[in-house]
Amino acid sequence: MKGKKARIKDKPAEVCDLDNGFIIEGSPSYGEKFIQLAKNSRYFQLLIGLTVIGFFLRFYNLTFNSIWLDEAATYNFANNSLAEIWNITAQGEYNPPLFHWIEHFMLCFGNNEVTLRFIPALLGSLTIPLFYILGKEFFDRNAGIIAAAALTFAQFHILYSQDARAYTTVLFFFSIALIFYMKALKTNEIRAWILSGIFSGLAFWTHFYVFIIITGLYLFAIALALKNSPKGPGQLKNLGFSIVVFLLVTLPLLIVTINLFIIRTGAPPTYGIQGFGIITESIRQMLGYNIVPEIVLIILFVIGLFQAFRTDKVKFSLISAMILLTFIASYFLSFSMPMIPRYLIFILPLFFVTIGYSYLPVWTLVKDRRIVYCLLILMVLISIPGLSGYYTQYSKEDWRGMAGVLQGATADGDIVVVLPSYIEMPLTYYYSSETDHTRLYPANTIAELENIYQMKGNNSIYYIITPDISAVNPSGEVVAWMQANTQYAGERTGIYIFFSK
Repeated sequence: MKGKKARIKDKPAEVCDLDNGFIIEGSPSYGEKFIQLAKNSRYFQLLIGLTVIGFFLRFYNLTFNSIWLDEAATYNFANNSLAEIWNITAQGEYNPPLFHWIEHFMLCFGNNEVTLRFIPALLGSLTIPLFYILGKEFFDRNAGIIAAAALTFAQFHILYSQDARAYTTVLFFFSIALIFYMKALKTNEIRAWILSGIFSGLAFWTHFYVFIIITGLYLFAIALALKNSPKGPGQLKNLGFSIVVFLLVTLPLLIVTINLFIIRTGAPPTYGIQGFGIITESIRQMLGYNIVPEIVLIILFVIGLFQAFRTDKVKFSLISAMILLTFIASYFLSFSMPMIPRYLIFILPLFFVTIGYSYLPVWTLVKDRRIVYCLLILMVLISIPGLSGYYTQYSKEDWRGMAGVLQGATADGDIVVVLPSYIEMPLTYYYSSETDHTRLYPANTIAELENIYQMKGNNSIYYIITPDISAVNPSGEVVAWMQANTQYAGERTGIYIFFSK
């Protein structure tokens, strides 16, 4: 055996250590180190268990929900060549290309729900151990294991781990960037600063909105370096390397982003949440979609934040500043561009590591390390109300089911109209008018509807409409035309069907 064996020593009573002083001495091989940790480290055992459970929760029933609008857009986008994906982004697509490049390669393994959702589920699961590391970097191992548990059972994160969009991918890259950022703040190692810049760049290539917090982190580091004179100049130098690396990694995309931002904010948003609603709804969704977990986690967050203020004001300032920056920016931007809580997923680490740190005040009073286990159990218990129905109730529009309804209702030669036009994407993922011997037309305006009506002859017309029509036709004229000229036939998970004969 290489190196020395692990040993366990007595731990002072004032330290809450689930491992009871276990340490690995010497330089064992990775295999030997793994075995020693698996045998002796309660943190390692818990983290392995949480990660396995996290994999199960994110891959279980992965095909239950059908592909919905945004996922269908991912599929259509990823079907292009790598060069075409970049060209579409440069011409005005509001999502960076990295996730779609990844999905492009995943389509080599087939076109189905599992293939499209595999990467989000995989990276979502792998983010669990990253939260443990983040908790260690911010505070200690207890905060890390509680943060990992909070993420393992978070319905918000499970939902987007089963969604063929970039949200868990950007969180994965940003979490790695944040780990190296915290290491760099502590050690000022140029390697940590450069790796932070690289992974921040990858996060930005995955989702544009993460640029808000990346900018905030760099500004915070600059302010901290200037405050820590005379060490400041040395810190600024290495920090400068990180910023340069970030700019080099993202330069082509940054140029495109400026133009996209001007276009995106050029007119009032037609969907999304505006004002303080984006803040309250983001907190509600991220902390559980249910009043009980929301209240419990908010209380724990406040306790953890207060404890951070008492023990490490730099980290308190970092957490507070980044959350406030994200919320304030989202508040103002919500009036000029669409804003949805899932865009803010990158602040989850700040919430959960702070929640994890809430153990310390209680442990200080009772001096019993079982308080950590109690908080781990609490993370499970508060997740039960949301997860109990998650895998049996649709959380997305059921386009697979709607395709079946159409196939059973239509006759040869009938017309199918989709409103607004872009919901043709999720419908045609499951429904083929050619196979069903129907004619399918997208529509957004009354003029288009009247032209289609003139083509019906002796056939029936089936209208598939979703509430998205209000974004395309905010005046309500299309809905009024539908009420006057069609008959209501039913509704399925927010998809409405009307017909005229």
